[in-house]
Amino acid sequence: MTISAEQENRVRQTFGISVEDYMLPAHEQIQMVDPQGRRAEPGVRQAGHEYPVPDDAALLEAYAQLVIGRRFNDQNSALVRQGRMAVYPSSHGQEACQVAAALCLDDGDWLFPTYRDAVAVMSRGVDPVEAMTLFRGDWHGGYDPMAYRVGIQCTPLTTQLLHAVGVAHAAKLRGENTVVMALCGDGATSEGDFHEALNFAAVFQLPVIFFVQNNKYAISVPLAQQSVAPSLAHKAVGYGMAGEHVDGNDVVALLAVLKRAVALAKSGSGPLLVEANTYRIQSHTNADDATRYRQDSEVAEWLAKDPLTRMQAFLRSEGLLDDDADAEIAARAEAIATRLRDGMNAEPEVDPQDLFRFLYTEPNPQLDEQSAQLAEELRREGSAS
Repeated sequence: MTISAEQENRVRQTFGISVEDYMLPAHEQIQMVDPQGRRAEPGVRQAGHEYPVPDDAALLEAYAQLVIGRRFNDQNSALVRQGRMAVYPSSHGQEACQVAAALCLDDGDWLFPTYRDAVAVMSRGVDPVEAMTLFRGDWHGGYDPMAYRVGIQCTPLTTQLLHAVGVAHAAKLRGENTVVMALCGDGATSEGDFHEALNFAAVFQLPVIFFVQNNKYAISVPLAQQSVAPSLAHKAVGYGMAGEHVDGNDVVALLAVLKRAVALAKSGSGPLLVEANTYRIQSHTNADDATRYRQDSEVAEWLAKDPLTRMQAFLRSEGLLDDDADAEIAARAEAIATRLRDGMNAEPEVDPQDLFRFLYTEPNPQLDEQSAQLAEELRREGSAS
């Protein structure tokens, strides 16, 4: 491993440890709130892996987004059953990862989501109907990536990591203080694009956080058949970057770990890899039958670790949440679900000429000819009726 003197000095000044120790994840995953909603017992103190609890305002907003995200997930699943969307890859049970990823970023930072990260997209400020436009089969992604600094949700596995690295490289060349959050799942770590993205980011010391949501299955393939590494976070050291693993159902720990990762990336420490241990409660999509490859007892075990009820119990025990505040948050969530339901039930106005209008920046003769042919056919159909 090639380590520069600058890297060595920065790590020793910041954490008082060697670069090698800095790159390795903590001996145990970072957890601040246990599944019952209690403050987790502190493990062995380990230099370089100490995280402060976020402030009360951040905790309450994270809980609100958890409630909204869960209602959003459930409403989308209902819309699929009603035929208003073709498919929906639910993140039910993974909402803490999505919320924390969005909330830890500054306005000028970028988020690159996967197809399962609609909650993160919405938590970044995208309108819920715009966030779901892609899943109703429209020809466009639904929202302007530049306006929200959120990449379009990628269905091809892992390609968003390359997009994220490209944006981070451009930002560094321009001298911009921009961090890029690149989301992926455990299955993505088996792809060549994962290697290419991490290696490029490390070589050029780019401000990218590779956030792996380890939900235990790449569709139907369990993690044990994908990797035998001690953890996915351990893969970071092979690229010369720091890795950390965190309880992916503990939004308090997620906020703490990701917020520090953002700060480190902004300070010039280069890329980081964060693995969140979570679980996909529902099937891969509505077209999947998860009972064919996992047991109900396994799902029940993870239901007991639900991030929403865990955070609710924690905030109540800390005196930060009461019935009135909870009801107000639930009302916010229901208003968003209503907005989503109404928007997805409205029939979109379709202009066939959009097939040609947005294909190229400037039209070519072949497209002009096809566009005119379509216009004439539509005119004749209109006259006949």
